[in-house]
Amino acid sequence: MGYKVAIVGATGNVGREMLDILAERGFPVSEVVALASARSLGTEVSFGDRTLKTKVLDHFDFSDVDICLMSAGGTVSKEWSPKIAAQGCVVIDNSSAWRYDAEVPLIVPEVNADAIVGFRKKNIIANPNCSTAQLVVALKPLHDEYKIKRVVVSTYQSVSGAGKEAMDELFTQTRAVFVTDPVEAKKFPKRIAFNLIPQIDVFMEDGFTKEEWKMMAETKKILDPKIKLTATCVRVPVFIAHSESVNVEFELPVNADEARDILREAPGCLVIDKHEPGGYITPYEAAGEDATYISRIREDTTVENGLAFWCVADNLRKGAALNAVQIAEVLVNRKLITPKASKAA
Repeated sequence: MGYKVAIVGATGNVGREMLDILAERGFPVSEVVALASARSLGTEVSFGDRTLKTKVLDHFDFSDVDICLMSAGGTVSKEWSPKIAAQGCVVIDNSSAWRYDAEVPLIVPEVNADAIVGFRKKNIIANPNCSTAQLVVALKPLHDEYKIKRVVVSTYQSVSGAGKEAMDELFTQTRAVFVTDPVEAKKFPKRIAFNLIPQIDVFMEDGFTKEEWKMMAETKKILDPKIKLTATCVRVPVFIAHSESVNVEFELPVNADEARDILREAPGCLVIDKHEPGGYITPYEAAGEDATYISRIREDTTVENGLAFWCVADNLRKGAALNAVQIAEVLVNRKLITPKASKAA
């Protein structure tokens, strides 16, 4: 017996990835419904070898839906996730709307799958921020072995993290540079083509941006509230995949070769680390892949028990769509939900 799954925001970058990943991984579906706003009514999206026409969220009945993958932004989720959850449908939300709610589990399956048991309080499960997801996948096995005290991370985040309009802006600006047209910045506060922007999301009172705060707060909730983390998040002119430069200080002595072996065995991690030109992963190579890639693993001698590494992952997949589908797989594999159709039969 399969599960009826709804995708809210099915026409967006992440929504389309969710549909692709459900099909790729053979998720046990009985039916998949693509939902979007009224302006996208009838838009066609692909699910495996099938084509689905989007329906309108506002008029949809979720009473016979088992799982809703929500990727329509925080405002929509704040309004609709409780309504959908109240109809007995488990919502797996990709926005920031529910991540910091104490009654909503914030899950990265390779890291804290056991925390999912609390989902029935609100029938909502939160997906972390894209930059946090890949970071904690890499940190978890190291934390288990050496106990993390402090993390300093600088991110190099692709424009797809800001949506399709941001990708279009990078393309348009790049073309404008080559043909000497005026370069217009609309989605970003400054030009992104051939440039870097050290601001993602809005500034907070302490000078950090909301994106940087998210990484701090979410790492504590997912991994360990005792971990101290500081982040600098930078938007770069790359279409897909986020990169991170990570420095970690541990309580116990750490050895780079040993850490490399631990990460090689860790779920979700793939180590590509040769000390030669090109012996590392770049965002171009990580795009379209599921793994969190780790390279440049080395001891940081500027602090006691320090380690530095480079981490890259596809933000649309592990940072969003893949992680959401993996959460749904945990629900199914652990028999935490039963298809409504089987109950009615």
